[in-house]
Amino acid sequence: MLDDFLLRAALAGVGLSIATGPLGSFVVWRRMAYFGDATAHAAILGVALALLMSLPIWLGTLVIAFAMALAVSWMSSRGQSPDTGLGVLSFSALSAGLVAISFAPGVRVDLSAFLFGDILAVTRADLVLVWAGAIAVAGLIAWRWSRLLLSTLSPDLAAASDINPAREGLVLTLSLAVVVAVSLKVVGALLISAMLIIPAAAARQVAMRPVVMAVTAVLIGWAASLAGLWGSLQYDTPAGPSIIVASALIYLTLTVYSTIRNT
Repeated sequence: MLDDFLLRAALAGVGLSIATGPLGSFVVWRRMAYFGDATAHAAILGVALALLMSLPIWLGTLVIAFAMALAVSWMSSRGQSPDTGLGVLSFSALSAGLVAISFAPGVRVDLSAFLFGDILAVTRADLVLVWAGAIAVAGLIAWRWSRLLLSTLSPDLAAASDINPAREGLVLTLSLAVVVAVSLKVVGALLISAMLIIPAAAARQVAMRPVVMAVTAVLIGWAASLAGLWGSLQYDTPAGPSIIVASALIYLTLTVYSTIRNT
């Protein structure tokens, strides 16, 4: 029988993958990996503000992640380079968060838990938050799937079909903000982008259709979560990074398989 903390960790990883699979597919298609990093880094400022204002960590993280998404969208609409804007906002927010935490009175914070996650410390309340956020994001993507896909493949065709590509892009960025907020405790700010990108990139090696890729990315996320936790238990390694290593091994395996199949 699995211990309770291992069962909760497995459920957290499985629940998070429900959102990171389809969302990560759009991140790969739209080349939004840097935005995922920037939003995750900015989440540290949300942690600091939550501690200073005695708010739940997830709420402070969600507010800052939303602000990050809106700021990037605003900067892009004004013609500024997205990479430049992301760089400025990302490192400014991360540094401001690290500085602000030092001003929290009487608060001793293990920053490594927020940077790298602590999936083995997930509580039942955390599970409810992760699953609620993941299901909400997955449901939103499923609801707007056709619009999001058309906007991704051809913004001009989407506009001709009375679809606003900028609005669909904002839907994705806000969804990414939600995923970052609910996953901060699971894999941490520095690893969430890997959870988004690696399973989707692995699924891309074997999936021929967008829907199949999104579903395959979810399955790979599940497999990586369970395999990473098993490896962490067997070899006494950090759980969050172990999940990412498992994802990377799956990606490598599928890449080799795809190369052999196409030769």
